[in-house]
Amino acid sequence: MNIWRTLIDRLRPSPNAPQNLDYLNEALALERQGDFTAALTSYRLGLRENPNDPRILQNMGIAFTKTGQTAEAIRHYRKALELDGSLTGAHYGLAFLLIKQGDTEKAATHLRAFLARPPKGPDADRWIQHAETVLHRIEAPEARIPAVASL
Repeated sequence: MNIWRTLIDRLRPSPNAPQNLDYLNEALALERQGDFTAALTSYRLGLRENPNDPRILQNMGIAFTKTGQTAEAIRHYRKALELDGSLTGAHYGLAFLLIKQGDTEKAATHLRAFLARPPKGPDADRWIQHAETVLHRIEAPEARIPAVASL
């Protein structure tokens, strides 16, 4: 009986062992509170544990966009898409940042990718409609896109 107790005790985590924190959910909660700078800190900690997590990279792109750090947002969206090309949020966010930089050709590519696999949910219709409208403006021969705001 003593050997079973020893085996069970070894499998039980030590009270001094470091606990894995859910940095992604912590960061999302901070974003809901409007604290994007703190959210970025949590995302960075999460990325340290999972350097190739495309969800963290995509969400960092969103947070960098919200804090006006466009170059960092673009870099993180692109890395997320390298890891998972189906991330519709990264395609959407990257498209509108590229439009702001005047690169409508690449933006159109990302809008098409977004529309090929549109998200589902309560807000999805307005994002889809917005992407369709902007893509139509880009593709129209007489199109000139005045400052298009992202949703």
